[in-house]
Amino acid sequence: MQRRAFLLLVLIASTAPLISQENFFARWEQRTSGTQSRQPAWPPPLVTTYVGLIQVYRADFTRQTASSGVQTWSLDGGKGLNLIPFANTELDLDLPPYLEHSQPSVADGAGDLSFVLKYRFLAGNAHRGSYVVSAFLPATLPTGSYKNGSADATISPGVALGKGFGPFVVQSTLGGLLPALDTQKLGRSIAWNTAAQLRVAKTFWPEVEFNSTYYKGGSSDGRNQTFVTPGLLVAHKLRSDDETSRLGLCVGAGEQIATSHFHSYDHGLAFTTRLLF
Repeated sequence: MQRRAFLLLVLIASTAPLISQENFFARWEQRTSGTQSRQPAWPPPLVTTYVGLIQVYRADFTRQTASSGVQTWSLDGGKGLNLIPFANTELDLDLPPYLEHSQPSVADGAGDLSFVLKYRFLAGNAHRGSYVVSAFLPATLPTGSYKNGSADATISPGVALGKGFGPFVVQSTLGGLLPALDTQKLGRSIAWNTAAQLRVAKTFWPEVEFNSTYYKGGSSDGRNQTFVTPGLLVAHKLRSDDETSRLGLCVGAGEQIATSHFHSYDHGLAFTTRLLF
């Protein structure tokens, strides 16, 4: 009898971590599905910060071409893993991009590591107004090599608004870049991004984005630059037979075109891949 009781205790102790792990992931799945069900199902734009909450692994690739013809490739685009650890909250870990330059005198290397904390204040899905109101706080660490990143850590508090009108969607963000220490040398900037998207045949999302930055202080003091970015996103649910599944794939591409007199590069190609889960 004592031996049986001992074996039973050993069995319970050995299976307890597995049961706890299953419960952890089950609660995570329920929380994520519940959180996303209360907001519209829009795809994140190519450039503009997504106004809602999303759980995704994302990798972007961009090629920027200066007026002189010099090209810079950004591999991974400073994107990474986005998670929804709590209700109405998203936490992003964005991996450092790797920058390759066509100019031999400029060394290739990694960019800065960044994080994003986002909180959604208000939302209504397609049956309840189709809107989102949230705030986000990106932060970067100066981990770049060979001057491929910033010389200082930064934070960029911002607000995000989105509204759907049937198949037509507008997502807009407004935020400021604030260096942690060297505000005189790096200056501050305000970024205003707006994306207009249209859903076509449930899968295709043609869009146009307007990306503007206004500079205060630093070497670009008093200047502003604006890009217009037409693009196309293709979003597909991988398990269409399961209505509860969030697993999906989204790919897209677009072209940034400078429309302002001052611009840090003339035009740029942008490619994105996202695995939603």
